[in-house]
Amino acid sequence: MDFARPPVRNTAARLDIGDGRSVLRIDVPVSEHVHETNTGDAYLRVGDESKRLTYTQRRELDYDRGAVHFEGEPAADATLNDLSSGALRTYRAAVGSTADDLTALRARSLTTRDGGINHAGLLLLGQHPQQWLPHAFIRVLRFTDDDPGTGSRQRLEAGKDARFEGTVPEALSRASKCIGDWLPAHRALDASGRFTDVPIVPGPAWLEGLVNAVVHRSYSLAGDHVRVSLFPGRVEIESPGRFPGLADPNRPLEIARYARNPRIARVCADLGITLERGEGIRRIFEEMRTAGLTDPTYEQTSGSVRLILRASSRLDPRLSAALPRGAADVLTVLREQNRPLGTGEILEMTGRSRPWVRHVLTALESAGLITWNGKSARDPRATWEIIR
Repeated sequence: MDFARPPVRNTAARLDIGDGRSVLRIDVPVSEHVHETNTGDAYLRVGDESKRLTYTQRRELDYDRGAVHFEGEPAADATLNDLSSGALRTYRAAVGSTADDLTALRARSLTTRDGGINHAGLLLLGQHPQQWLPHAFIRVLRFTDDDPGTGSRQRLEAGKDARFEGTVPEALSRASKCIGDWLPAHRALDASGRFTDVPIVPGPAWLEGLVNAVVHRSYSLAGDHVRVSLFPGRVEIESPGRFPGLADPNRPLEIARYARNPRIARVCADLGITLERGEGIRRIFEEMRTAGLTDPTYEQTSGSVRLILRASSRLDPRLSAALPRGAADVLTVLREQNRPLGTGEILEMTGRSRPWVRHVLTALESAGLITWNGKSARDPRATWEIIR
């Protein structure tokens, strides 16, 4: 209370433990503020030690706590004349504004109190936001090997290193098209029973990851940008800024909804880029599982979060080797249809013979991967269903 600014909230209680003895218990709730000592120092507890924060680290912690939002701070000398007329028209139509431009911008808190443009307004509607925030771009790279290599052994493919600037919606649109064009694919059986080129990672999964990275990145971390690396066997999306507070990257599905940039998130929802329902991570998991791929993983560094989408089957390699050849095609059909299917429907979608399909279905059932639902062995309405 005496040596921290602002004072640390706490409640105290004396607990009787018998024999005239007691223990003083002090509860300190999680705070939305960054506290400092009387000398102006702030610390972050890491493991079993307290690390003194630099000014930049402390400022970033302020942003993470929500006490301050970098996106709401004024963009130096930016005015309405620095906004794109086309982006402004699209924005006004999305929010249904019939008032003047300044009033329309204030409706989503994209201006300062004196009518200037803040960072969010510039990033969403600016003619060239990178004039103020040069690190606010998306970089897409494609490598020829799963090991990116370094120096003379670097495996970056020639001509496959692109940077996308402009407003947040513009950069997302151009970067997502580039990723779709460059993403490695393989020949596989689709839901219609035809062999086609299938991307190694489903589009909705990497697109959701890309949007999350751009909308929720830390724009206050100068010198870093959103980076998408395409490898033959995986996709990595790295975004500046860490998960909030005590969030555990090893348990991403338990991370509570968090918007580092609420103004940007709100306008992106207005534009149909996001839903703003806090379901982004869960959707990525569902898309990967539906495609029969391993769960996404998150890695957190000192200043960024990396999402890794691997193009590897959820099946244990030993189990996969024990199954009949082509069993993965049947599993793919069941996953993509997302409903129980009769044997005849599976025959039609795979284009295989009945004996082969029956043999594979029996093997998959024995392995505990699918279940049969029917009243008798000759039930014409019997179906097969994947076990999630």
